[in-house]
Amino acid sequence: MSAGGEEIWGEMLRAAARAGVTPEVFWRLSLREWRMLTAAPAQARPMGRAELERMAELWPD
Repeated sequence: MSAGGEEIWGEMLRAAARAGVTPEVFWRLSLREWRMLTAAPAQARPMGRAELERMAELWPD
């Protein structure tokens, strides 16, 4: 394995350890499970003008 490949696996294994995943479980994870485990949380879309105006109507201050 190339040095770069070892480096990537090491980073992935350290990330798993930080998430509380043991090495045994890490090596049994499917690619889909790994991606779900390490994916960034979904973010809400920015509020649109209509939503802002509706909020202003509901809570005028």
